[in-house]
Amino acid sequence: MRIPIIRGVIDRRILVNFRIDADTLAKVLPPPFRPKLVNGYGVGGICLIRLKDVRPRFVPPVFGIDSENAAHRFAVEWDCDGLTQEGVYIPRRDTSSRLNAFVGGRLFPGEHRLANFQCTETADRYQVCLDSDDGVTSVTVDGTIAPDLPKSSVFGTMESCSSFFECGSLGYSATSREGVYDGLELRTFHWEMQPLDVDHVESSYFENSAVFPSGSVEFDCALLMRDIAHEWIGRPTLDSTQAKVA
Repeated sequence: MRIPIIRGVIDRRILVNFRIDADTLAKVLPPPFRPKLVNGYGVGGICLIRLKDVRPRFVPPVFGIDSENAAHRFAVEWDCDGLTQEGVYIPRRDTSSRLNAFVGGRLFPGEHRLANFQCTETADRYQVCLDSDDGVTSVTVDGTIAPDLPKSSVFGTMESCSSFFECGSLGYSATSREGVYDGLELRTFHWEMQPLDVDHVESSYFENSAVFPSGSVEFDCALLMRDIAHEWIGRPTLDSTQAKVA
């Protein structure tokens, strides 16, 4: 999907991450994707992102739009033209913006569902809740800025964790066409993450035992990004039915 380069500011981005049994995740992912593993685990999660001043790059910020958005995502690898690629597979996107919901999958990569977001934030505490209008998705995360990752995290160090997610800038979103995925790349002008110490987390998706049997998924860590200038760049559609990038 060819779009102009979109520019804006990530006002706040929370990545809520889960470690997942690799065999279980392999069954969840559609072709051509396979889990990108960390210490033997797959990694999935939810990106809760508030965007500001979003507009085509040639348009002044005053004409940009703001929105709350969520993306359920998995770290993945796949093969294309004999080379291994990496990024994220996104089975679902939600948004507070009716404009995003209308243009998503039509004029902009990634189909979006409307959702209600409730956000309470202070200097060091963040609570974000969402409930989708279609009743399918609900998420709650409540945490405070922390000095380091949980000791139980598969990443071990904040440096390795930050590097892992920085490599996941290219995302492919599920569409209404089976086996066809919209491509979108996030390009940030600087990259900085902080750990969040989470007091409470809920996810209707990752708590669905029909998808993730008991014991196959556990909360791993949460990360915070703030005030990040960025661009969104449309990338070629991935059509697994033709085993190529179209």
